[in-house]
Amino acid sequence: MTTTDKPTPMQQALKMAQIAADSGEVPVGAVVVYDGEVIIKVANRMKALNDPTAHAEMLAIREALSVVGTGRLAQCDLYVTLEPCTMCAGAIAHAKLRRVYYGADDPKGGAVENGVRFFNQPTCHHQPEVIAGLNEVESATLLQRFFLARR
Repeated sequence: MTTTDKPTPMQQALKMAQIAADSGEVPVGAVVVYDGEVIIKVANRMKALNDPTAHAEMLAIREALSVVGTGRLAQCDLYVTLEPCTMCAGAIAHAKLRRVYYGADDPKGGAVENGVRFFNQPTCHHQPEVIAGLNEVESATLLQRFFLARR
């Protein structure tokens, strides 16, 4: 396999989102990249852990902090398939992630480009660079299929 065949971080996040869906979880996946390498790949686990804070972003941040060991993730980038909610945006800011890439917008629960626009608030002490719409169609399709199957 050449480096051009290597899945992108967002493709890996999408794979984690599919794993979440296959487990009955809302299909959201997250990946943390440090020094150009994927160090964490996680899926939503709210049902499995019986924990409403077990969003993929929260799990990814917790695991990345233990791997990096610095208490902050200033040299890390987060890839997530859905726009982060307010809770996750707060954790992203506190962890001081360098960049956030996300796939699908979340007009109802998102807090980056929608809702409270957390990073634009004067009380937010760290604003990561945000790149929205990465693999947006694939991310949105996973979510739409998941919720259609449950209605």
